Amino acid sequence: MQSTYSINDVKQIIGATGNIIADCTISVLVTDSRRIINPAASLFFALSNRRDGHLFIADAYTAGVRNFVVNHQPDTIMPDANFLIVKDVLTALQELATHHRKQFNIPVIGITGSNGKTIVKEWLYQLICHEENIVRNPKSYNSQIGVPLSVWQMNAAHNLGIFEAGISTINEMDKLEAIIQPTIGVLTHIGTAHDEGFESRDEKIKEKLKLFKNCKQIIYNYDQLVDYKDELKSRDCFTWSRKFDLADLYVFSETTISGRYYLRAMYKEEEIECLVPFRDEASIENAIVCWAVMLAMGYSASDADESIEKLSAVSMRLELKHGVNDCSVIDDSYNSDIQSLEIALNFLDQQNQHQKKTLILSDIYQSGLERGALYKQVAQMIKDKQVDRFIGVGTALKEYKDCFNLPDMHFYDDTASLLKDLTKLHLRQETILIKGSRSFQFERVSRALVQKAHETVLEINLNTLLSNLNFYKAKLKPGVKLMAMVKAFSYGSGTFEVANILQYNKVDYLAVAYTDEGIALREAGITLPIMVLNPEPLAYDKLTANKLEPVIYSFGLLDEFVKYAQETDIVEYPVHIKIDSGMHRVGFEDHEVDTLCDLLEVNEYVHIQSVYSHLAASDAEQHDLFTLKQIGIFEKACTQIEDTLDYKVIKHISNTSGIIRWPTAQYDMVRLGIGLYGVDAAVSPDDSGLKPIATLKTTVSQVKKVSAEETIGYNRNGSLKTDGKIATVRIGYADGYRRAFGNGVGKMLVNGVLVPTVGNVSMDMCMLDVSAAEVKEGDEVIVFNEQLRIEELAQQIGTIPYEILTNVSERVKRVYFYE
Repeated sequence: MQSTYSINDVKQIIGATGNIIADCTISVLVTDSRRIINPAASLFFALSNRRDGHLFIADAYTAGVRNFVVNHQPDTIMPDANFLIVKDVLTALQELATHHRKQFNIPVIGITGSNGKTIVKEWLYQLICHEENIVRNPKSYNSQIGVPLSVWQMNAAHNLGIFEAGISTINEMDKLEAIIQPTIGVLTHIGTAHDEGFESRDEKIKEKLKLFKNCKQIIYNYDQLVDYKDELKSRDCFTWSRKFDLADLYVFSETTISGRYYLRAMYKEEEIECLVPFRDEASIENAIVCWAVMLAMGYSASDADESIEKLSAVSMRLELKHGVNDCSVIDDSYNSDIQSLEIALNFLDQQNQHQKKTLILSDIYQSGLERGALYKQVAQMIKDKQVDRFIGVGTALKEYKDCFNLPDMHFYDDTASLLKDLTKLHLRQETILIKGSRSFQFERVSRALVQKAHETVLEINLNTLLSNLNFYKAKLKPGVKLMAMVKAFSYGSGTFEVANILQYNKVDYLAVAYTDEGIALREAGITLPIMVLNPEPLAYDKLTANKLEPVIYSFGLLDEFVKYAQETDIVEYPVHIKIDSGMHRVGFEDHEVDTLCDLLEVNEYVHIQSVYSHLAASDAEQHDLFTLKQIGIFEKACTQIEDTLDYKVIKHISNTSGIIRWPTAQYDMVRLGIGLYGVDAAVSPDDSGLKPIATLKTTVSQVKKVSAEETIGYNRNGSLKTDGKIATVRIGYADGYRRAFGNGVGKMLVNGVLVPTVGNVSMDMCMLDVSAAEVKEGDEVIVFNEQLRIEELAQQIGTIPYEILTNVSERVKRVYFYE
């Protein structure tokens, strides 16, 4: 059922020039050379966003793609490739999607707003997918690139579209409206998100409303758009409100019943009701939006209530966890469709820590494809991503098992049968992707495969890590390389989990503190060059065996390495020279450079890969003169060394803050450290371009009422000023929450309320004064996150953010999220 176009048709649609070497059929649009599944039918768009897509044409060509949309003919000769030349590649992508959308005369729901777009889209899908064959955005593909790729999925089998549109500034929505061409408009919550891209909230709302300019019907919150009646007056509007009885759906009563949220409303002069299986404010508002949409589309009040009561939480991100038997487990156990499967397989493909890769997959529902065609497509995707073991669960997969041709395959009728047989599969030292429709309850499989750990968890958002990486890449001058610092367990954030993302996104170098850290990365499949900051001479054999590159910062280290190289017949081994330009930690000082040059001039055993130094105070304006002095010493040393060697070396001195504050000192490469993890003293905390990647959370183990006369904790140091209550939480100094945080110094977030510690911090737990908060056993407690930032914790105990991050002990379970 996939729509196809000839390459000649595509050329005409997007108004391209260029010669067609060979006619072919296009059914897949590609913007990422790393995510190619069906190369023969793919059209690669060389987009210029953070990186110029033209630089990756050769990679796509090597992967088998022969059709490209470009803004200039590439220099490399590819005789059997078709190049469609356009002025703007993104515009061409959007024009092709716009043309494709016009081929289908079906109702399309267009959703926009500040918050809740993706949840509302996914919930509407849950509510009506049993009656309609729906095409929708995968995950949150709502951007100028994501929307055309989403609309391209539309085919003749679909009878309803649901697409969300996200914007960040003016003059963006008209393009998305032309692609989506919605017939029904839905506006979700209007909040502060992306306010920085607009002069005012009014400007942002008017830009969002452009999505609805040709809609036959618009559904929105009357409370939010009271002042925008003129923009909406010519349209059929369905409104909802929690304040005004003028709305079509007036919610006049809200209460909690048995853990669910009970809503009563007036609709068409009759009282109706709805039971929502969530209690948080965001979910309640999103559920009311869905309620209004169902009623506006003609569903009965009783059908809407019955459907909404069955809503399930939307998991928008993959979770990477440590599994049993030295496995890595990617948990995507709450939804299964062909688009999200492709995303999950791409993430599986990024993992290099184990040679073997396994997919556990359930039957796929509501694909819009005939089942035989669907599972042939799934089988091809699995083959293209080189999955080693396939475990299919469900009667449909079992029926179509002949579509799959892997040497290691297993099929089960249901999840219970798989769980019964799980130990017989001998899952060991492999990366396992669990991908299932919600009805299969694959969370049971995940629980069986994931290592048990106590309830204190450090969550790492890999999307935010990637966003931070791109934030700094955008600050670099053309051609400047980037070295990512992953020492000290990636500042407490993980090893291969972080390195895999960095390698996949093409950083140039990694740096670790010690040889064993580098060896661990090599064993996890990391092939990037790795610089070792503190090499130990006793480990030179392991260092060279793993192709790690040592830093030479003293004559003693240089002598030791040359001696080792002589004994093992190594020549021109890549090493890095450290210059002490004023930090006075390690490195060759200014007066030692002449002697160093004499030793390097006749040395055949080492090849100087780079010369670098470290800025002592790049973030501090009061030390700028000292920084300039450091830069001068470094430049002098580099010149001497390059003159001696008669070849160019990579020069680098800028650390995280230096990238921002000292662009003139970027040289050939920069070293990105804690900024990658969302902390940089040179960047304002209000700058939305840089965000913390980590959330440390725990849970409440017990709540107690305590009088003012009683003491709390070791040495009886804690007490309450008045009678109140305390919560004991599952984190202590053995987890990295230092004793210095005790006795009211540290604070945590419990159900959105900031509460202080009380008493001394124990090894495995500590107590909080929760007299001012509603708390019960099992409630989540935030130690730090984007709201309660690491910098604030560091200030509480007079230290630096580095120490807070790296102190989180390895017994704290790390969970990695990826959207």
